[in-house]
Amino acid sequence: MAKPTAAVFSFTGCEGCSLAILECEKELLDVVKLVDFVEWREAMSERTEAMIDLGFIDGAISTHHDEKKIRQVRERVRMLISIGACATNAGVNALKHRYGLREVKEIVYGEAGAEFDTISARPVHAVVPVEFEIPGCPIQGEEFLRIVLDIVQGKQPRLPNYPVCVECKRKENVCVFEKGMICMGPVARAGCGADCPSYGAWCEACRGFVDNPNDEAHEEVLTKYGVTSEELLQRYDIFCAYELEERKSRQQGQR
Repeated sequence: MAKPTAAVFSFTGCEGCSLAILECEKELLDVVKLVDFVEWREAMSERTEAMIDLGFIDGAISTHHDEKKIRQVRERVRMLISIGACATNAGVNALKHRYGLREVKEIVYGEAGAEFDTISARPVHAVVPVEFEIPGCPIQGEEFLRIVLDIVQGKQPRLPNYPVCVECKRKENVCVFEKGMICMGPVARAGCGADCPSYGAWCEACRGFVDNPNDEAHEEVLTKYGVTSEELLQRYDIFCAYELEERKSRQQGQR
């Protein structure tokens, strides 16, 4: 029986998630036994025009070229999976939404800005349907391997649906709020092992929000430690600017 074919396609981003897969090294060999990679810019020079069973998308849709390309990819991929913050919620690319596109072009490219192709940054699911998303900046290699194994075995892959605070408590970390820092842990999706708080940094919610996050509990924590809403929103914008726009749009539609 032939192995499922797989490919990794890169769009607007640093391609760190593609590299995170390669960094699985020995474990990646177990994946190669299960799927046949036929296209992957970071790992091989070969290309194919054939139908692909599993397509992994790295990067946001941030140009007209990206938009055209992702539609073409969608047509020839049976199961499309977004990987990483840029692909799943537009990531740091969406920071440019704070400004008008003309101003963004001038800031980044100067007088030549008008010549560059750029549009509002969007996650993949905002342009074409996707079957699954793997969050993170970058993605967790172990999680990627587990999800690929689940898919090949016909299982429904799953993501943790509890906040990063749970993982911090399991590791008996001192809460970073106690260190005078701001943290998104109370509303951010776990699955990273609370790596940032464990090494002295704060959670930036690179994996996005948990489903139905307890915003009230988060605000209670912020109030306890004297953090303003404005300071909080600045932290949300780092990785969740687009996701906040989506939530606001849904809330308005429910009224």
